[in-house]
Amino acid sequence: MKLKQLIIKNKIEFNKNFRELLKKKLDKSSLSKAMFYASINGGKRIRPFMVSQASKIAKISKSDAFIIAASIECIHSYSLIHDDLPSMDNDDFRRGKLSTHKKFSESTAILSGDALHDLAFELISGELKNKNLKSKIKLINYLSLCIGHKGLALGQILDLEFENKKINKKSIIEMYKRKTGKLFEYSFAAPFVLANLKENEIKFAKEYGLLFGLIFQIVDDLIDEIGTFKKIGKTPGKDFEQGKSTLLKLLGKDEVIKFCLNEINLFKKKYNYFLKKDSLIELLYLGIKRIN
Repeated sequence: MKLKQLIIKNKIEFNKNFRELLKKKLDKSSLSKAMFYASINGGKRIRPFMVSQASKIAKISKSDAFIIAASIECIHSYSLIHDDLPSMDNDDFRRGKLSTHKKFSESTAILSGDALHDLAFELISGELKNKNLKSKIKLINYLSLCIGHKGLALGQILDLEFENKKINKKSIIEMYKRKTGKLFEYSFAAPFVLANLKENEIKFAKEYGLLFGLIFQIVDDLIDEIGTFKKIGKTPGKDFEQGKSTLLKLLGKDEVIKFCLNEINLFKKKYNYFLKKDSLIELLYLGIKRIN
């Protein structure tokens, strides 16, 4: 089965199970309705696919892989709710439908984002079947590091602080790695951590996920500039309008694609031993193919 077909198959299965999990966990309050609305949002579910791929390599159970993926999507959904708020990127639409703060209210959106963040930790602390308590604690700690003041949250604030400023290449890449890369890093490395694999294997998984996230964000910037509302599900060209600091603006389209290809080649040389599965290499190139 081709990679894109595998991603779609995994998305369908994940969405079905995720919907059931949310219905089980949530109630009929306005807060729960907003949480559900933001989470069942028509996303590509690339992060759950990365979890599933890593889980096969790390040999963790399918049920534990799903819980990790569900917790990641809770975090991802929370970050998008907050990202769309008027005080941040001020987007009225997300994936072709109204942003959470437009569908409900700004206060409900903020609180639903907070609650999804907490639900993620509820899931990985209470729903995993794995009996290794030390591995569970490491997993919870790792998620905290990936999304906190040195991870996703820092990346988000740097993204806002860099607006309408001349920022160098190194700083933009660092912002990308935190804003987008860290959650992708966790997506691929979490199964390795839970399985308590060797440090060099976990290091490979972390760097693989981080590289995927870096490429994903670079391509997202490009799609934002050349895409249509129908294709990207939100107002195109907003990054340029808001004066976002992007590699695209700094280097241009051809150079950012060259940069991505070069980063993949360097990674392949460094981790040739681990990249036995062609699908892992293909997945890295998939990010660039999203442009077409």
